[in-house]
Amino acid sequence: QVQLVESGGGLVQPGGSLRLSCVASGRIYAIYRMGWYRQASGKQRELVATISSGGFRNYFDSVKGRFTISGDNAKKSVYLQMNNLKPEDAAVYYCNALIASSVDVTKPEDYWGQGTQVTVSS
Repeated sequence: QVQLVESGGGLVQPGGSLRLSCVASGRIYAIYRMGWYRQASGKQRELVATISSGGFRNYFDSVKGRFTISGDNAKKSVYLQMNNLKPEDAAVYYCNALIASSVDVTKPEDYWGQGTQVTVSS
């Protein structure tokens, strides 16, 4: 099995910063992509940012210039540095990864973490 565990959420004032972390563990053969999604109350889950194993980054338009995604292949980890946070950034943030498990290396699957709450409020 594969597990993703997030950390780093919390309460921050508008304009503040937070750094989210996610580490993958378990029977991992290869990680092809890691990223972050978020889901605000009453809304659909949306992409925030992704990073491929080769370092290609993709961002949701509303976070460009404020959020930075980075990864550490050796640590099987992905990070999201969030600066200049706005109330509309408040949501549960989920780590996502496309991983080939050592159980079946031919079938990469999407895995999800449990989520970490980010609250932006004065």
